[in-house]
Amino acid sequence: MILPTTLQTWLQAQSDTLDRSQDLASEVLPKLSEAGLFGVGVPQQYGGSGGDVRDAIHAIADVAEYSLTAAFVFWGHRTFIEYLLHSPNHVLAERWIARLAKGERAGATGLSNAMKFLSGIESLQITATPEQGGFQLDGSLAWVTNLRKEGFIAAAAVASSTDAPPAIVCFCNESEGVQRSADLDLMALRSSNTAAVKLKAVHISEDEVIHGNAREYLPGVRPGFLGMQCGMSIGLARASLRAAEALCAATRSQLNGRVSELQQQLNDVVEAMTAGILDGSFKTKAAGLFRIRITLAEIVQQAVMLELQASGGRAYLQDNDRNFARRWRESAFIPIVTPSLTQLQIELQKQAATSGA
Repeated sequence: MILPTTLQTWLQAQSDTLDRSQDLASEVLPKLSEAGLFGVGVPQQYGGSGGDVRDAIHAIADVAEYSLTAAFVFWGHRTFIEYLLHSPNHVLAERWIARLAKGERAGATGLSNAMKFLSGIESLQITATPEQGGFQLDGSLAWVTNLRKEGFIAAAAVASSTDAPPAIVCFCNESEGVQRSADLDLMALRSSNTAAVKLKAVHISEDEVIHGNAREYLPGVRPGFLGMQCGMSIGLARASLRAAEALCAATRSQLNGRVSELQQQLNDVVEAMTAGILDGSFKTKAAGLFRIRITLAEIVQQAVMLELQASGGRAYLQDNDRNFARRWRESAFIPIVTPSLTQLQIELQKQAATSGA
């Protein structure tokens, strides 16, 4: 899709501030909402523009070409909507999706811990205790994006205090016992409303359960979770490659061939990813998507390096193009966003060992 000119102009003007300061944290969600981006890939019955998650991936990539901070917020919010689209709890979906598509409330994924749990990397950090009419939640999440101070709804995977399976639930900021920390002191992406959250005797109703069995639910939403996350890498890589290409044209650099090759590799990987999401193969064969996420992270690093090499020493001057310095900082985040490359590589090794046994 083509981003509205007003959004492009704002992102171009504010990308450095969004990255290095918390001053514009309250403006990101409304700006993306005004552009109609949260309805991309959302059924029209919920006020969306139709399509599917592949359209959302492309939209996130488009935003990431200008600002990874804005794309990070977009990913967190749109991923929460995707959770509700896959939930059998139609009451919850009817209550929230249209409002989220309009940006009336911030949606926060909160399931990074859950994705690591699914791969056996980490135990669940929140416990749900049954009580009359619902559950009591106790625990914490160390890192959640889009916890907008003006109001948020967040998803979390919870371990049962009984013999029930782990579940996926949601909670709102105004519920008694929900404690949001100050924004984390990040190196970059500082206007992304990223914070920790603690839950102490938080009551939720049965209507706030997204799915009663996390192990059944998570494999179905993981392709969307990771695919939209990959949109951030795609957009950042495109921006660096476009900058490198322009620099090469101006200096007749010998890097032209490498830039073109990496652009083609990026296009091929994106095509493979969207095909796997379309045919549903990543739901049962997650290793293929894991490898794509790793490959895209590697392409980002190569793209930023090509931009640096094409620019030369000018890239190290403060009064030169500040976009490169921002993209350099943004690229450092790509390998560590959950699931990190290390976690994915460990999971691939485990799967290879199991299949070879």
